Amino acid sequence: MKTVGYAAKSQGSELTEFSFERRDLRNNDVEIEILYCGVCHSDLHAVRNDWGGSDYPLVPGHEIIGKVVSVGSDVRKYKQGDTVGVGCMVDSCKSCDQCDNNEEQFCREGMVGTYAGKDRETGEMTQGGYSKSVVVREEFVLSIPENLELSRVAPLLCAGITTYSPLHKWGVKKGSRVAVVGLGGLGHMAVKNAVAMGAIVTVVGRSESKKEDAVKLGAQHYLVSTNDDEMKKSQSAFDVIIDTVPVKHDLSIYTPLLDIDGALIIVGQVGPVEELNTVPLLMGRRRIAGSLIGGIAETQQMLDFCGENNVLPECEMINIDEINTAYERMEKSDVRYRFVIDMGSLSA
Repeated sequence: MKTVGYAAKSQGSELTEFSFERRDLRNNDVEIEILYCGVCHSDLHAVRNDWGGSDYPLVPGHEIIGKVVSVGSDVRKYKQGDTVGVGCMVDSCKSCDQCDNNEEQFCREGMVGTYAGKDRETGEMTQGGYSKSVVVREEFVLSIPENLELSRVAPLLCAGITTYSPLHKWGVKKGSRVAVVGLGGLGHMAVKNAVAMGAIVTVVGRSESKKEDAVKLGAQHYLVSTNDDEMKKSQSAFDVIIDTVPVKHDLSIYTPLLDIDGALIIVGQVGPVEELNTVPLLMGRRRIAGSLIGGIAETQQMLDFCGENNVLPECEMINIDEINTAYERMEKSDVRYRFVIDMGSLSA
């Protein structure tokens, strides 16, 4: 099945048009015409091989919204014309304890990423959503609530679930005190999800520059982390902190802000952090944890929640030929707050 997309042909190269083949439909596959694809910071890391292991050519994109074109003979949940989504993974073993627990992202055999993964049957590298079409196993296709503005849904499939999952797992509800560190693509979704859950939300930033945005997004409070007096007054003020900072940084600044049994959950930085002072952890039974997207069932739950509460990311629509400029702007945090590619701009 021939298709076309945009790919990095080598480490760090610009993305250019690329023709390639998708696999033929298996009995349990869904073929999707891609309408929109979100741009995630992970895409940039993969293109530049920042985390190692990238192979080329590489078609990024794991925030996919589209229409079903055709289905395999065993598919029962979807039919031609359905509006669907695909997130960060397209397969797993579906038989280990984690898959049985609806947490395919922690599959013991390793989940198959939407791009830069290995097909479980052929071993071929998966290619992502910066393309005209994609073929995905039925169990990894998601239903999209009809009331949501389709052009803005795509980032929910990564940024949305990455922030919803820890809020959900740590039991955030009405009255919970939640702090969000960093107000970017992930952070603004953490704010929106927590507000919709009824939490009292504080955004933590290094300066006052994003205070107005934080309030517009629904946060009730704003805390400047470089203001020692404000930080001291806020000790033991939060039940949950969602840390979206995507670079190496000092967690010891934030741990004293947790109340007893509070948790700081890292969803941004992949890699080392600064040396940690454990005193606040010991003295308040506080904890530091990490969280990785969510399983398919939880991702569908997140989409339904966003539909019920009209939670959508703030997006800037671009054409596919603007993707390299978008990467440059994303590095400079020059986007409020997620780029979405109109895949109709890609020639057939």
